[in-house]
Amino acid sequence: MKEENNKYLGEEKISKLLLKFSIPCIISLLISSLYNIVDQIFIGNSSLGYLGNAATGIVFPITIISMAFAWCFGDGSAAYLSLCQGRKDTKNAHISIGNSILVTFIISIIFLILGFIFKDNLLYLFGASSKSIGLARDYYEIILSCIPIFMIANSMNSCIRADGSPKFSMLTTAVGAIINIILDPIFIFAFDWGIKGAAYATIIGQIVSFLFTAYYYIWKTKTFKLSLSSFKLNINILKNVIKLGVSTFITQLSVVVISLVCNLMLAKYGSISKYGSDIPIAVIGIVMKVFSIVINIIVGITVGAQPILGYNIGAKNIKRVKETFKKVLKVSLIVGIISTVIFMLFPELIISIFGTENELYMEFAKLTFRIFLSLVMFTCIIKMSSIFFQAVGEPLKATLSSLIRDLIIFVPLVIILPKYLGIKGVLYASPIADLIGLIVTIILLIKFFRKLNINESEVKENVNLIQNSKEGIIITISRTHGSQGKAIGEIIAKKLNIPYYYKEMIGVAAKESGLDKEFISNINREQDVLHDLYLSSSPVKYAIEAQEKAIKMISEKGSCVLVGRAADYVLRNNKNVIKIFIYADMDYRIKNIMEMYKDNKKQAIKNIEKSDKNRSSYYEMISGQKWGKVENYDLCIDSSIGKEKTAEIICEYINKIKSGD
Repeated sequence: MKEENNKYLGEEKISKLLLKFSIPCIISLLISSLYNIVDQIFIGNSSLGYLGNAATGIVFPITIISMAFAWCFGDGSAAYLSLCQGRKDTKNAHISIGNSILVTFIISIIFLILGFIFKDNLLYLFGASSKSIGLARDYYEIILSCIPIFMIANSMNSCIRADGSPKFSMLTTAVGAIINIILDPIFIFAFDWGIKGAAYATIIGQIVSFLFTAYYYIWKTKTFKLSLSSFKLNINILKNVIKLGVSTFITQLSVVVISLVCNLMLAKYGSISKYGSDIPIAVIGIVMKVFSIVINIIVGITVGAQPILGYNIGAKNIKRVKETFKKVLKVSLIVGIISTVIFMLFPELIISIFGTENELYMEFAKLTFRIFLSLVMFTCIIKMSSIFFQAVGEPLKATLSSLIRDLIIFVPLVIILPKYLGIKGVLYASPIADLIGLIVTIILLIKFFRKLNINESEVKENVNLIQNSKEGIIITISRTHGSQGKAIGEIIAKKLNIPYYYKEMIGVAAKESGLDKEFISNINREQDVLHDLYLSSSPVKYAIEAQEKAIKMISEKGSCVLVGRAADYVLRNNKNVIKIFIYADMDYRIKNIMEMYKDNKKQAIKNIEKSDKNRSSYYEMISGQKWGKVENYDLCIDSSIGKEKTAEIICEYINKIKSGD
């Protein structure tokens, strides 16, 4: 979304915006759920029964591992593509995508080889028994053989959305799912291929999805075009892609850990119960996939709210942030309550969709729905809040609210409780984790809204912040913390009698975009933890877009000095720009920081390291280039000689350029 169109996010009716953004997300996610659920419906209603469903449940975590890598590079390159779109960078966009496809392919081949070498070890690790190992092996071998296509298609699909074609992205998933649905009954029942038929139906659907994505990449891309050069490895760009995709990777791996631990505990304690090991694994696989439908609805609603939340948190329009949050929370509660009622009252009806088995099977299925999903409403709130925190630029809170429930609480409980409660302990771990996770999430939400502390009646500045200037050279100054770059920039501006911009750039950006000036000012120095994820969040993207537009507007008014904000990169195509980088030795910088902020030496060093790290992350994130790299600047100068002397040398350098010497 382009910056000039963002203001309507702060003005349009919220319910209308939610419908516009959320419905496509929900549909897309529900379609993708079909891949995970349709096999089990047909398998469960065939002669394979619950053993067939147990086999697919055993293989499912292994496919999640492959998806973790695919989505890491897919979501990372999609986020990087969005950044490139904002800075009109056509050079690096295609490289990030080509590199992501290349690395995903390499990982998929390694995954394929290791998967076949350690086939039985993996299947037993994920809960296979002597009864289910044969079926699991048949299903696994076919699914694994198509893993490169599966991973590349998933990775590529993320960039189709970022390229501005969400409908085509949804189509690629939908076509594969429909193919799978059509072929499942044909292969399983008509051809009598059993579990192999389900696997073949799945991979044919995946191949069709891949062909659609490949067609898009070859003929329909809007903001990038792949060539052979796109696949030449670029470590710096790849590092940024990984940084942007790591949160997705962690989330997916947490699903793997949960599935692995659950299956191991169900197999262990199921084998000494009346249910055996296969019934619990089959049932939990079905329950988790039914539950994924509920979660995907919540995710769709909240992801749809992200643009609204992102813009209004940047504008510090707390009223609209709260209103959006309340509406999303209300819908999440309604979905959670309805789901809970259905799971509590009609578990037999749900499980019968996946085939009817013996009494023990139905008994455990009812227990699982009524215990394991008893507090599903809390899970919905936790998931909704996690995505909410992502949307408002709080990656640490987003990670905590998600992982505390899943990894820190649920996994240990799944291991501990069965020692005292038997196999039911696995089931009770879920509602207990939901309760504790909800408490932690509520605390995080309260802290977040208190921290905002916004005066809603604050009047925004509406003054003319841009000064007219004579035509001539524009000087951009980048600097290390404590090198006195700001002061040097002011001296240069006075000596050359041209306007000076530092905080003024932020004022222009705030005025033009409707975002809050303080928020824009803090985007490259907030967040000690997960700073790169913070920089890739929606509100920061809006602020970066606004800032870049402001810098370009200022440059159009004539000669000036611009300090910071990656102005050298924003104006890289302007022939009148001179790019200066100011640095100094550590002792000189420490001394300046101690004088400026009254820090002691230890505090000054920490302050310098933190600020330089954040400036570097900010610059590299929006430019794809190395901050402080000599080749990126026209002049690099050590300011340890003093700010007056430094400014004098820079002015001499500029005057020589003006005179053509």
